[in-house]
Amino acid sequence: MNDKQFERIQTGKGFIAALDQSGGSTPKALKLYGISEDRYSNDQEMFTLVHEMRKRIIKSPAFDSRYVLGAILFENTMDRIIDGQYTADYLWEKKGIVPFLKVDKGLAPLSEGVQVMKPMNDLDSLLKRATERNIFGTKMRSVIKEAKPYGIKKVVQQQFDIAKQIAAAGLIPIIEPEVDIHSADKAVSERMLKDELLLQLAVLDQNVKVMFKLSLPTENNFYRELLADPHVVRVVALSGGYSRTEANEKLARNHGVIASFSRALTEGLTAEQTDAEFNTKLSEAIKGIYEASIK
Repeated sequence: MNDKQFERIQTGKGFIAALDQSGGSTPKALKLYGISEDRYSNDQEMFTLVHEMRKRIIKSPAFDSRYVLGAILFENTMDRIIDGQYTADYLWEKKGIVPFLKVDKGLAPLSEGVQVMKPMNDLDSLLKRATERNIFGTKMRSVIKEAKPYGIKKVVQQQFDIAKQIAAAGLIPIIEPEVDIHSADKAVSERMLKDELLLQLAVLDQNVKVMFKLSLPTENNFYRELLADPHVVRVVALSGGYSRTEANEKLARNHGVIASFSRALTEGLTAEQTDAEFNTKLSEAIKGIYEASIK
């Protein structure tokens, strides 16, 4: 583990950019960016286009380590090049931004009010490649749609089981059990989820460190017990479908939690913008998210 990167993530001021849209969500991300599906005919062309979008973000002067602590990458992005360097190396060596990797393979069908992660049969080999690519940590996402105790317990157990495997490989896992913001019983789900997270933290080996990426909570400062736990490096929040303005307002009311926004970060960016227009728009977004993250 890179101690300098660890210190930056644990204590630095700023937020973590989520640039990790995968196969299923890439068409929507490209469409929001102004690139419709008729512009590509296969996955290879699609991923090339989305890498160009991500590269434009990463290379922008607005994407600055004064505001951005880390960036979460998709596996395809990790294996691509920016100015002669692998993406993670460019992020750290040229930008001073810590690279993370999305490792989950998507969501299983809804059952017991939740969607657990699909099996990750090649996780060990992926973690080995991530280490070779100088990745610092990982991220994996589950979804909770209903306040059903068994389902929520199953989500958390799976997340922690895999987190231990990731930690054993020398990486810091970001555990992301997202509570759907449209859930009719969101606050109840959040309470159940926090209880399960605290139970798992209580029996975690002392030397294992984790991060959490969680939905913006119904109750302000709801994650204070997680923030205080010695296993927890950082708690970050996903925007979850809120507009950037609304997400920033909610985030600012949760002290100690920082952003890890995806769609809210890229909101308003388009392929047709000039570099000057693009950089101005991205700078506005980054500075707004940063200000909400340091409240």
